[in-house]
Amino acid sequence: MLLISISLFLATLFLAYSNGANDNFKGVATLFGSGTTSYQTAILWATFTTSAGAIASIFLANKLLQNFSGRGIVPDAIANTSEFHIAVAIAAGLTVLIATLTGFPISTTHSLTGALIGPGLVVIGLKVNFAALGNSFILPLLLSPIIAILLGAGIYSLSNYINCKWSLSVNPKMIDTCHFMSAGIISFARGLNHTPKIVSLILIIESFSIQGAMITIVIAIALGGLLNSQNIAETMSTKIISMNKTQGLSANMVTGVLVIAATQLGLPISTTYVSVSSIFGVGLITKKANKRVFYQILLSWIFTLPTAAIISGITYRLLQG
Repeated sequence: MLLISISLFLATLFLAYSNGANDNFKGVATLFGSGTTSYQTAILWATFTTSAGAIASIFLANKLLQNFSGRGIVPDAIANTSEFHIAVAIAAGLTVLIATLTGFPISTTHSLTGALIGPGLVVIGLKVNFAALGNSFILPLLLSPIIAILLGAGIYSLSNYINCKWSLSVNPKMIDTCHFMSAGIISFARGLNHTPKIVSLILIIESFSIQGAMITIVIAIALGGLLNSQNIAETMSTKIISMNKTQGLSANMVTGVLVIAATQLGLPISTTYVSVSSIFGVGLITKKANKRVFYQILLSWIFTLPTAAIISGITYRLLQG
């Protein structure tokens, strides 16, 4: 039993590290992409604010702990086993890490969703509760990019119209300050939204309290972001669009509002989908969007769930012996 608990703990830390590597920079991508600050300053700001959000999730995001325990999607006889949680952590972590190393910003939420399905398909086949899965997971994941693209395009168009019509002169320092604050809010919200999803995997270990588990996960997420964010930074900051400070701020405002709203409602939307789509939405208005790169990212999103499900199912079967 001790060996199983240690294995689950290490697998969950691996997932947390992979999550940090793929996700931490997303909140500050527009800071770096618009030339507002350097890569080093951006990732440090992301690490600090993400960690603050993760700690706050101890008190504010308990509903997501329940959503990602696996209960309601697969039978409790499966969801309550350590083997199930190990398989989910390994599969989601591998899926996210592979995407990170190849420079694709994918969704940890989507990876976890696929990993939750895999063991259920192996054991009970199509008896997995797909209705609960669709209402609680798939629908928010599909709708969030569409909403983000529309809002990203709309917010930037509105700000540009107001500026042109009234010839407003905004202090550049004020724009930079608002940009930093918006990036911090996104990273805070990401930590608030993502940490409970990962922590839910190790709460089956009786010796772990929620507080102790979250602090451990926070450290792993921070290290992942600090050590392995370079490829994601390049994709998010320069490959989707070339942006100025106003455009970056517009995209960040959309991302921050949507992620915070989803967290309060207990909806597991993807920060990735929202941040990438809001940047792309701004790019559509400025006609600087790289559609080829965006379509490649979309393809990686399509493959995320089945990849995680396959790895999770195979891992669960191997752990069953």
